[in-house]
Amino acid sequence: MQAIRIHEYGGQEQLIEETIEKPRPESGQVIVKQHATSINPLDWKLRAGYLQDMVPFEFPVILGWDTAGVVDEVADDVTDFQIGDRVFARPELTNEGTYAEYTAVDAHLLAHIPENITFQEAAGVPLTTMTAWQCLYDFADIQPGDKVLIHAGAGGVGTMAIQLAKITGAHVATTASTHNVEFLYSLGADEVVNYKKQDFTDVLEDFDFVLDTLGGEIQEHSYKVLKESGKLASVATPPDENQAEAHNVKAGFVWLQPVGEQMRAIAKLLEDEKIKPVIGHHYPLSEQGIRDAHALSETHHAKGKIVIDID
Repeated sequence: MQAIRIHEYGGQEQLIEETIEKPRPESGQVIVKQHATSINPLDWKLRAGYLQDMVPFEFPVILGWDTAGVVDEVADDVTDFQIGDRVFARPELTNEGTYAEYTAVDAHLLAHIPENITFQEAAGVPLTTMTAWQCLYDFADIQPGDKVLIHAGAGGVGTMAIQLAKITGAHVATTASTHNVEFLYSLGADEVVNYKKQDFTDVLEDFDFVLDTLGGEIQEHSYKVLKESGKLASVATPPDENQAEAHNVKAGFVWLQPVGEQMRAIAKLLEDEKIKPVIGHHYPLSEQGIRDAHALSETHHAKGKIVIDID
């Protein structure tokens, strides 16, 4: 099968297209013939070596941790999925990811793709939506009426977090550049702060929860808009404990853990059209396609998800 692998940490030039053996299912696994995958900041951060202490992979590494496709093989002990089923998942974080024609996935992490969702749309959902889910619900336990600020609302996590927060009944504010303001209102945001014209700390106050996707000064300034006993979850950098304590805020770093039950709950929301995928960019599964997709993701200016078309 064709796959894009890296053999050492470094720049986009480390992404190399190779022909390798198709995986075989181990106990509890299925093999997915992929129709699409997607790019996440996790991918290029791992490629560049920024996370090697946290995730010490052995080379070579196939990056990518979103899958959408059709079940091609099943292990003898798998009963919930059959050959031909349309499925999607965020697989476990291993060195055999999803920049490939086939990938092995633990069956308990899979969900069926709703009939109203394409493979490309499905590929853009698992990692970002489950990340938003675990920040909003597991970490913050947001409730109807809570005031929620989501930074970088036009990004992969942001677009799904806005929708999840709105169906929960929260009041949602988000930050964006000028050309994304109307788009984010269309997703349901109640307030959109154009960061090119306004400082969010000047116009927002008394928020219950902040979802930080950027880190740095944005994270530091976010304490100013939180009420006492508010909460801040970051998916960018671990918050400073002393700062959080000084502002009487619960702050923490959320590292996604794939959970099959959450994936299947997300699938039901998609089926019921309560949330929708936002796909902004498409690239092919090729050496140049993956390199270009990484380059776009590294700008932090991609709109919605970057999808890799495999079929």
